[in-house]
Amino acid sequence: MEKRLKQQIEFILEADKLKQVIRRNWLADDSRKENTAEHTWHSILAAMLFFEYAENKEELDLLHIIRMITLHDLVEIEAGDTFIFDKIANRDKFNRENVAAKKLFQMLPYNQGKEYYELWLEFEKEETPNAIFAAAVDKIMPVLLNTYSKGTSWREAGITGERVYETLHSIEKGPAKIRELLSELVDKAREKGNLA
Repeated sequence: MEKRLKQQIEFILEADKLKQVIRRNWLADDSRKENTAEHTWHSILAAMLFFEYAENKEELDLLHIIRMITLHDLVEIEAGDTFIFDKIANRDKFNRENVAAKKLFQMLPYNQGKEYYELWLEFEKEETPNAIFAAAVDKIMPVLLNTYSKGTSWREAGITGERVYETLHSIEKGPAKIRELLSELVDKAREKGNLA
């Protein structure tokens, strides 16, 4: 087997470990907690569906967005999932994940690893139109699950609607429809008693 293909296969096998990273969110049917691979797939699906609501489509590239979402949580294989509402764990989240990203993407052939690291970094910075859209979609997904499930992860952590808005303030940079959805979901979660 040629070296490049061998590196890519090793990376794919390493990425399989993402299926073992358990997140705080429960599935919508409350049967179990989701894993990060499931979250990634679900976020990609949402990005494809919500793309029609982007106001600045001429600045966006859906494939680029999908690639960022596909890659950005791979670092959880090494760094673990950080609960977005955990202020202490989020202080060094970027540093932990950056180390993990470098280690992970170095497994790939140099040019591919460099490209994927740059995509990961673009997502994390949330500065480009593509990254802003991708991050807004990624952040709305746990809200969706916590609203349509029993909200166990929010209730256990004492999360209020105000805390959701405060923590997910970067959604404000994203599409208006996702901002509106956030507000509707928080209202629905309050009605259901899924928030503290």
